[in-house]
Amino acid sequence: MRMLTFSRINRNIRSIRRYRNILGILIKYGFGHIVEQLNISYYLELGRRIVTLGTAPKEIERLTQPVRLRLAMEELGPTFVKLGQILSTRPDILSREYIEEFKKLQDNVPSITAEAVRSQIQRELGYPVEDLFAEFSPIPIAAASIAQVHRARLRSGEQVVVKIRRPGIEQVISSDLEILMGLAYLIDQHIPASHIYDPIGIVKEFRRILSREMDFHREGRTIDRFALNFRDDPTVKVPKVFWEHTAEAVLTMEFIDGVKISSLQLLTARGHDLKAIARNGADSILKQVLIHGYFHGDPHPGNLYVLEGDVLCYLDYGMVGRLDEDLKFQLIELISAILDRDVDRVLNSLLFSGQMSEETDTQQLQRDLSEFIDDYYELPLQEINAGKLLTEFIDILSTYHIRFPSDLMLLAKALVTIEGIGRQLDPEFNMINHIKPFMGRLARERFNPAALSREAMRTIQGYSALMKSLPRDIKEFIGRVNRNKFKIDLEHRGLERLIVDLDKSSNRISFSMLIASLIVGSSLIMQTERPPFLFGYPLLGFLGYSIAAVLGLWLAIAILRSGRL
Repeated sequence: MRMLTFSRINRNIRSIRRYRNILGILIKYGFGHIVEQLNISYYLELGRRIVTLGTAPKEIERLTQPVRLRLAMEELGPTFVKLGQILSTRPDILSREYIEEFKKLQDNVPSITAEAVRSQIQRELGYPVEDLFAEFSPIPIAAASIAQVHRARLRSGEQVVVKIRRPGIEQVISSDLEILMGLAYLIDQHIPASHIYDPIGIVKEFRRILSREMDFHREGRTIDRFALNFRDDPTVKVPKVFWEHTAEAVLTMEFIDGVKISSLQLLTARGHDLKAIARNGADSILKQVLIHGYFHGDPHPGNLYVLEGDVLCYLDYGMVGRLDEDLKFQLIELISAILDRDVDRVLNSLLFSGQMSEETDTQQLQRDLSEFIDDYYELPLQEINAGKLLTEFIDILSTYHIRFPSDLMLLAKALVTIEGIGRQLDPEFNMINHIKPFMGRLARERFNPAALSREAMRTIQGYSALMKSLPRDIKEFIGRVNRNKFKIDLEHRGLERLIVDLDKSSNRISFSMLIASLIVGSSLIMQTERPPFLFGYPLLGFLGYSIAAVLGLWLAIAILRSGRL
């Protein structure tokens, strides 16, 4: 039987002080009961409480729990702000109240100094700023928790923007991620209901996303991949990456002089066709998703610019999503089933694509899906608001704790965002009209003879590999049984707290017996009336009573602080 201890998980944590800071802020915002449930003081084996549990201030207690958690994340710093921003794209994990609150998370960080920027560029690129750029603005045009952006001009004359990662931010984030992983293990162990959210899986996914976002070499390759995908599309512009001025912590890109897509008055004043922009935006995101299988994960108005000729330009490629062929066709099947108002197909798609918990009531889920589809049954397709439909559908998934791959949830957010922008540009815009041609094209591709033969070959290869390994696996299994080497690892859940409480109780009983022994022994010494004396009493007896009194007071305070008399 295996027992996972917190100290083993976090033996490489750099700073206990950061732990105290994180837990102190959680308690400040009214989450002390969760900290107490995790029993962190015991696992850290510090010999004392890591923080003093208390109550949140009255003005904070009056706030809702989502607001308090958002404020706590902002105070905890960049790692937790990023976590909240990523969780705001996961309506399959969090309720709508938390999603809306986490969308408000802002990177409230001061910009790094010009000297620090210059040092970072020289450290990464190997040359001083003056040798690399003809002009370099010391004032950032944008600053966030991980990086900030400056205008510059290359010696060859091109206008560029330079994205610089904050010095030392990787150590801060690495330390916080270790702490988050430790907390995720404890939550998984001590809070039984947490298994439906998979806290360990969430932190692992978050770590993967952050590691990708902090590597500017990777972002540069992502930009080049988008440029290759849209090389023959005149409606989309992708910035050029200047690789000789790019490193892991510095990214130099072509400066884009355009109009933000949400600046409707300026777009109209410059003669742009708003309907064409909406159409180009919808087609570009659907091409990314359904043709390339590689899409921009954060197409909000600040990352979308309009150039001459109603050409769209996407900025900030730190967050991207990926859909392989299987996931792409699962998505098409699900959308098709919803649009066809086929409840059984929708349910089968959920069973195949989503991660349902064993507690899911499939009959009630089917009834709720029927009611959901009935709301859209009489509506013509051109009158269906795809964003509203998708949001309501995801609400049902959230209610039944049905988990989907994170890329699908990122895609849902991207589609809702693009449709919202499209309706601002063109009140008659309808995403369904743009999706249908792509769905038909993919359906034809999936069932053409070449695709079917590739699928059949993949299936045959899979079964062939299984048949080759099966005799060896069976032989190994039987051999282990015969040698009494067959073992089953069991992991108990929920008993750690009982063990901790028993340990505390036994310690207190031992402590109480020690105090009682001191009192009894001191009483016997008092009866002997042997010198030396203090105030007319034997000194040893007096010292015994005094030590017993101090230890008894200490034990009483410890019991009162634990809140368990």
